[in-house]
Amino acid sequence: MGRLNGKVAIVTGAAQGMGEAHARRFVAEGAQVVLTDLNEEGGRRIADELGENARFVRQDVTDAAAWERVVEEAERAFGPVTVLVNNAGVLGPIAPATELDVDAYLQVCAINQHSQFYGMRAVIPGMQRAGGGSIVNISSIAGLVSVVGAPNLAYVASKFASRGMTKHVAVEYGKDGIRVNSVHPGYIKTPMMEAATDADGGGIAAAVPLARMADPDEVSQVVLFLASDDSSYLTGTEQVVDGGLTIQ
Repeated sequence: MGRLNGKVAIVTGAAQGMGEAHARRFVAEGAQVVLTDLNEEGGRRIADELGENARFVRQDVTDAAAWERVVEEAERAFGPVTVLVNNAGVLGPIAPATELDVDAYLQVCAINQHSQFYGMRAVIPGMQRAGGGSIVNISSIAGLVSVVGAPNLAYVASKFASRGMTKHVAVEYGKDGIRVNSVHPGYIKTPMMEAATDADGGGIAAAVPLARMADPDEVSQVVLFLASDDSSYLTGTEQVVDGGLTIQ
């Protein structure tokens, strides 16, 4: 316990699924956390449960100007932001490339990719003033390999982009003590995944060497490691959490 003592974190998409798990794990490890989401009811409920070291801010991550407000509120509540977890994401519609609606493509990329750019741009100046920080961008195994069953081209494009942006920013700001890493989950038991598959994930689990889907907290343990000083010499890396799916 206490691996994040003194850290101030923003976690997007924190009203359910992996984002909720990240926020809960961070507070348990001593961080002060701003949870953001469009789901105000869920986000406020979780923040209230977590107590005085958590705040909820309603946020549309695709609104660049809103990011400045979130950072300001985090600094006002807790101090300089030293950890950002760009977790918010969507699958989008299931469609082949030639049938994917243009607006749907742009929306998926706005949420999964552009928001990560906005988030990094918003927190980096404060991290520079604070003498460093850690940014964790949640990508996907679909940002590493061609995944059978990936919902659409936009999802794949956005997840590959997350991986590339991570490496670029890691190189640019390493001199400032800012580390940037990406996490690539496989099949995780979240409401979003369950809505897109059979409820128990049995069909998916058969394709995974560990023969099961992961619990969200199994991803959170990796995100915790990257946010903490335990990973002080890691930047620009790709942390794959997929039960061995992509090694086949």
